[in-house]
Amino acid sequence: MQRLIEGIHKFRDEEFGEYQDLFQRLAHDGQHPHTLFITCSDSRVLAELITHSQPGDLFVVKNVGNIVPPAHIFGTPSSTAAAIEFAIESLKVEDIVVCGHSQCGAMKALMSDEMDWTGMRHLEDWLTLAIPVRDAVTLRYQHLKDPAERIDAAGEENVLYALENLKTYSSVTRGLDAGKLSLHGWFFKIATAELFAYDPLVQQFTPLIDPKKAK
Repeated sequence: MQRLIEGIHKFRDEEFGEYQDLFQRLAHDGQHPHTLFITCSDSRVLAELITHSQPGDLFVVKNVGNIVPPAHIFGTPSSTAAAIEFAIESLKVEDIVVCGHSQCGAMKALMSDEMDWTGMRHLEDWLTLAIPVRDAVTLRYQHLKDPAERIDAAGEENVLYALENLKTYSSVTRGLDAGKLSLHGWFFKIATAELFAYDPLVQQFTPLIDPKKAK
């Protein structure tokens, strides 16, 4: 906790001046983010950092495994579903990004047959939403013998599953049909900070930035 408190003081004393006008404008005008960014709760994945975004640019949803429940899943309130509706209907975002990442602990738990769920009933229930991802990896990636590669494959399939689930929300389909909303699937490699975007034409995740053009 002391580290957080020291960080707050450092921000106020050394950095807030740079952002003071921006924060005052945001406080006066409200937020108008251009993108809903759904990513994992993993502490190594920071949406604003990897996209070099400013306060007010992104409406960020972080949950375990960047899972998007289908719209028809009811019974327990879903903050992710609520955020999707709010971002589209109230904030009028133009893009939705679902960003998975390498070495995802949620995907590791999902793919494990030996996971001990003691004391983690909510986590177990949450990950059942992604069982179709596990089934897809089991069916399509039998050639991958390295557990780490299978986990990353699950991470990519989970992004694609989330994109399909997004289309079950009426607010999303209305936005897509009207040409006012676009969906994007990304995958972040932690060790190299590389971002890959799903290209439906080649049905693969390809580098978001051409390494030949990167400075």
